[in-house]
Amino acid sequence: MSNPVTKSPVMLYTEQTPNPESLKFVTNRMIYKGTADFREKELAIEWSPLATELFALPYVKGVYICNNFVTVTKEFNYDWADIMLKLKEFIKAYVSEEKPIIKEGFEEAMAKIEEERGASYEYGENDAEIVKKIKELIETYVKPAVEMDGGNIEFKAWNEGTVVLVMQGACSGCPSSTVTLKTGIEGMLKRMIPEVKEVVAEMG
Repeated sequence: MSNPVTKSPVMLYTEQTPNPESLKFVTNRMIYKGTADFREKELAIEWSPLATELFALPYVKGVYICNNFVTVTKEFNYDWADIMLKLKEFIKAYVSEEKPIIKEGFEEAMAKIEEERGASYEYGENDAEIVKKIKELIETYVKPAVEMDGGNIEFKAWNEGTVVLVMQGACSGCPSSTVTLKTGIEGMLKRMIPEVKEVVAEMG
């Protein structure tokens, strides 16, 4: 008799992202509800056992974990053909063993950093209203679209007509993200919010 609690095996496939240096490893499990972006080993060691193990591999430059996928950004002197299978097997085994992905309290800690960062920008009443609108548009229209590409875009600051956004995951350092930013996001924000003059990106 088969045990009814046996979970279906972990399935994993890869998806290209617009960034040739990043590849999305998609599983059939929800591995982390939310977004976790690790660009450096130190943050990974503090918060993510999975990202820490990935960073131990010489060819891993960045790890972005969201919902049911992991986007790995490689060091450019490696070829996907040589490392893709190893990464696939590693992530699949890790998820199958149900090892910890992200430590408890990560979201709160990141929100606190975000808040401290945001608190350094004191917006007047009029600006605060604009910032609220910009954030809502990004949450509703931009994030779902870039998430499909294995990336993320966060609002960072508003300064006299300029919107500063942070690129994460596959969006960071991606050649086509500049185009997305200028044509897609900037165009939409300008149409919806007349005060917006331009959108610039910081590669996180």
